[in-house]
This record gives sequence, structure tokens and C-alpha cells, in this order.
Amino acid sequence: MLEQPIYALTDPVRLRELVAGHGWATLVSATGRGGPVVSHLPVIPDPEPDEGGDGGGGDLTIVGHLARADAELHELGAHDVVVIVEGPCGYVSPSSYRAGPYVPTWNFVVAHLHGRPTVLEGAAGYRVLERTVEHFEADRPEPWRLDTVADYAREIAPYTTAFRLRPSRVVGKHKLSQDKPYEVARRVVEALEDGGPHGNPALAAAMRRVLVPGD
Repeated sequence: MLEQPIYALTDPVRLRELVAGHGWATLVSATGRGGPVVSHLPVIPDPEPDEGGDGGGGDLTIVGHLARADAELHELGAHDVVVIVEGPCGYVSPSSYRAGPYVPTWNFVVAHLHGRPTVLEGAAGYRVLERTVEHFEADRPEPWRLDTVADYAREIAPYTTAFRLRPSRVVGKHKLSQDKPYEVARRVVEALEDGGPHGNPALAAAMRRVLVPGD
């Protein structure tokens, strides 16, 4: 991913919020099998971060799990990987700018977490499953818990592989019209909020968070 200072997303709090709010991630591994291995899986910020290490990942440590068969294809734990977390994104029409000349573009928020995952077995792996359920159930009036079906859950848990990733490198990017004059960017936000063919309230909210008059 092209790193451009104007779009850099480096705040660990914002990055952790991105992971917490957009937990369906992409895992990419380079193995000796003839090409990249790609899987899609849930990840969450580590609710029990290890205070050790060199601080390379800091608060951006994540945990996740995938099918054991997929983990074997990734040779999980034997190679460095990239976990890609995508936030709000969407098409921006030049008609939104009411200025120009401009061309269409795509605004987005994304983070690439690089590093070598640690495979978690036994009780530690099962705890990741429990914490993942708790994370995604947290906003429900009556959160469902994995121990509701404890016997069944423990029966199928061995068919999954849990892991922890403390990133050695994080590349975050939020391309949200920071290169445009404030008034032009504000028109994009308004167009995204209007609910038309390219309405995108989540992307509009992300833009409002970073656009400041005078930028």
C-alpha cells in the first residue's frame, strides 16, 4: 500500500477502534506452496494484552481464529503474515465536489498489521473463541455466551486455530479527501449523508472526524 503522509493513520487509539469496529479481516500469508494464501476471519483487539515484548505492536495486538484446515494452509506461526482490516469506504463522484476539474475516486480507511502470529492451543485458544463471542455480542440487550452450548463448543473447538498477533509493523491509511479544500471536502460529506445513489453515512462520519476548517 502506497504510504502518503497526508493520509497516514498512526494514532494507536484510532487504529484499535478500527479493529474493534470492523472485525471481519483478511489474512495473507506467503508460504512455499506456490503463491499467497488468503483467508477471511474475525479478529478483535486483544482484551488481555501481554505487557511484554518490545512495544512494536503496543495496543494494536489482536487475537483471532480460523478453521484449522485453513491455518495449516497458511502454515500459521511459521511465517510473517499481513492482517488487513478495512473500515468505511466508498465511491466519490466528481459531481459531489461542485468544483474542479476532478475525477472519481474511492475514499477509505484501512490498516495493514504485519508480523508473525503466535498459535494459541488448548485453554488459551478456547479463551479467544469466548472473547470473540463476547466482543460481537456486547451491544445486544442480552448477550449470548459460548458457555450456553459449552459441550458442543468444546467438541468443535479443536477444528479451529486461534492466534495472537503483536504487529511488528503497522501501516494505517485514511484517504478521506484531506487533499481537497475544506469547502470541497465538506460537500463530499454532505453528498454522502444525503442518501442518494452513493449515500454512505459511515464514510461521511469518518470524514467529519478528520476534516478541520483551514486544513
